[in-house]
Amino acid sequence: MGKSLLEQLPGIVTEGKRKAAQILENLEGRNRVTLQTRELVIPNKDTLEADLFHQFRSDEVDKVAPNRLIYGDNLLAIAALLAGDAEYPSMRGKIDLIYIDPPFDSKADYRSKIVLPGVTLDQKPTVLEQFGYSDTWSEGTASYLAMITPRLVLMRELLADSGSIYVHLDWHVGHYVKIVMDELFGKEMFQNEVVWAYSGWNKKLRSSFEKRHDTIFYYSKTKDPYFNSYFEPWSSKEEYVKKRKQKVHLDEAGLEYVLSDSGGGGRVKTYLDDVMKQGVVIDDVWRIDKLNNSASESVGYATQKVERLLERIVTASSPEGGIVADFFCGSGTTAAVAEKMGRRWITSDIGKPSSMITRKRMIDQNAMPFLFQAIGDYQVEQARSVLGRKFKVGELAQVVLRLFGAVPLPPEVNQGGAFGRLANEKTLVIATSPNALVTGATLKRAQSARLSTMGGFDKVTVLGWNFADSIGHDIEALNDDKLEVLVIPPDLLDRLKKKGSVEKLVDDVRFSTLQYLQASVVGRTQDGESETVSVNLENYVLLSPDAINLDDNSRSQLLNIMNSEPLALLEYWAVDPDYDGQVFRSVWQDYRGNTGSDGDALRVVTKAQVVVPFKPTPRRICVRAVDVFGYESEVIIENVEAGA
Repeated sequence: MGKSLLEQLPGIVTEGKRKAAQILENLEGRNRVTLQTRELVIPNKDTLEADLFHQFRSDEVDKVAPNRLIYGDNLLAIAALLAGDAEYPSMRGKIDLIYIDPPFDSKADYRSKIVLPGVTLDQKPTVLEQFGYSDTWSEGTASYLAMITPRLVLMRELLADSGSIYVHLDWHVGHYVKIVMDELFGKEMFQNEVVWAYSGWNKKLRSSFEKRHDTIFYYSKTKDPYFNSYFEPWSSKEEYVKKRKQKVHLDEAGLEYVLSDSGGGGRVKTYLDDVMKQGVVIDDVWRIDKLNNSASESVGYATQKVERLLERIVTASSPEGGIVADFFCGSGTTAAVAEKMGRRWITSDIGKPSSMITRKRMIDQNAMPFLFQAIGDYQVEQARSVLGRKFKVGELAQVVLRLFGAVPLPPEVNQGGAFGRLANEKTLVIATSPNALVTGATLKRAQSARLSTMGGFDKVTVLGWNFADSIGHDIEALNDDKLEVLVIPPDLLDRLKKKGSVEKLVDDVRFSTLQYLQASVVGRTQDGESETVSVNLENYVLLSPDAINLDDNSRSQLLNIMNSEPLALLEYWAVDPDYDGQVFRSVWQDYRGNTGSDGDALRVVTKAQVVVPFKPTPRRICVRAVDVFGYESEVIIENVEAGA
């Protein structure tokens, strides 16, 4: 008989601490985790009445601690925040409040429905999300605790000395996490067990009481946390009087008051106007209804929390201008509330839908500019996890070649182990490194290798992890039918870790073609000191549908949309009218659900009118799009002349 959970718990905590310590040791080394800025979002959604000067706000980004939306594993995101980089310093000891709402139901269904014109697709989570989640529950609660422990250790490192953390759970795992937090933060740092009691009903009679509350554990980092006593107004004088069952009196001036017993046996006069001004002190049982799907704040996310819940936490445990973080972002409620309440924020999630919804939500509420970031060299980090910290790139290339069905070339012509060939075809196969970017120059070298390696091959296939943003146009410019470029599944290493061997994975891996966006600039029109840049979307080619986690029926419906109305597949697009090749600064955005311009919730607009300060010299314009599955693509349009 195996060990009970309580017997396993000491080992789980010890291993979690060891894992966190290893990450902390590597913060200064060359193997430290970094964040890659994918977009500087300067909210300015497309509307019929655009704000002329609204988009010129890039100088409002906090140079030390910018607001950030991070896509990727939160363990890596936290490590990167602790490490800092050349542009932004470490956030160690800088965060005032952390609220997390980690998944706590092992049977939760994380499928999402994608509604397209005339079609609803039932999408399962990406394989990356699936493995992240299945690892969490692979051995039940023990796996969950192994997941959360090192993250809690590192979150504590991020907290300021006056900082606090709120961990939102329910009966599935809450009591076990409480034990872990007592160990990591100290029992004396436990401040409150907040009960969130919400209404609900169930038509079926049960054999036990209905479960209608969650638990939120509130811990501080030190014995002197920031805390602002939280008051809420009484709804009326009548509510106050009724609750206390007191009689209302009038004084000589006609002011209402009630009498209460004092400790010395006398009577104390309390004026109702004073009571109304002060409000009622909130205790640790919060009776707040769950979010109604028809509420104005609803963004259609299954586990979305109501803003009123977060307003209490943010008000109580963070000062104005302080930094609030949430590493299980979900629908972005924490960031949305922090923004509205004058706090800075950092939020992250491993789910693409979460990142997409949160970005739209922050644009929709006209947030201050923020960074959209991803984990730099994510595949390298996973390779270290699967193959060991000292893995060699050639070893990984050999794995990729085998999964593609290629045979490695002889050592004397095999450049670093990256070259292979298809056994029954004269096709050269090149597996690139996860820390290399496939560019137009990479493809030209592949063309040369096809002709010069072992007397020449009929075709060459390049397998890539990461691609230059302009790769689609590089492929089009080369116009070489003997060159094929395919995407290595980004979750391949996660799947390999799960399966345990290449042989068990061979039949499941699909290498897909790249997605591709077409757009054009149709004019630059000057109007005094400003100008309007007009951009048209023309076409979008989705990557291979086989790479998307859909059932056969949904995949068939998707193919129909791809053929009949490809631009309907776009979820979001943005324009940078002065792209520097480094950071994409979006000063104009449109997305599905933004009905302020065309009233169509299922399609983006296909024409952008971007108002910017006039510039007499040519512009380098970048158009970036994200489809409904979260895949990105972009177009760079060079040397667009003024007055074009």
